[in-house]
Amino acid sequence: MKYLLLMHYRVEGVPPMETWRPEEIKAHIAFQQALFRELTASGELLDGQGLSGPEAARIVTSDGGEPVVTDGPFAESKEFLAGYWLVDVPSDERAIEIAAKASAAPGPGGRPIRTPIEVRPVPEFGPGASGPGA
Repeated sequence: MKYLLLMHYRVEGVPPMETWRPEEIKAHIAFQQALFRELTASGELLDGQGLSGPEAARIVTSDGGEPVVTDGPFAESKEFLAGYWLVDVPSDERAIEIAAKASAAPGPGGRPIRTPIEVRPVPEFGPGASGPGA
């Protein structure tokens, strides 16, 4: 089963990364790279990326005519989507295990930053699957 693990960045409790000491940033990046290697080696990682900040995001809506493009998402929010992993694992439990590990990435002082990770199943649609498009 495929799962999308969405990493949310929240301001409360964790200072912005640009205020971290260089060794704290290095430890955090090393943790992320090690997790990427681990999931690649196990064959569970299908894709994973960090995302640009919300200042670069755009929301597009359309009724079939000219698209309406606005800044987004949620300019007033202090939380935003920071990255994702697309994994193919046998169970909800394994997806949650990976999300928990990612949530515990080190931050200032080496303490786990407790990043909220949303775990969302990706339904299989298409030939041989049930649901839309089957």
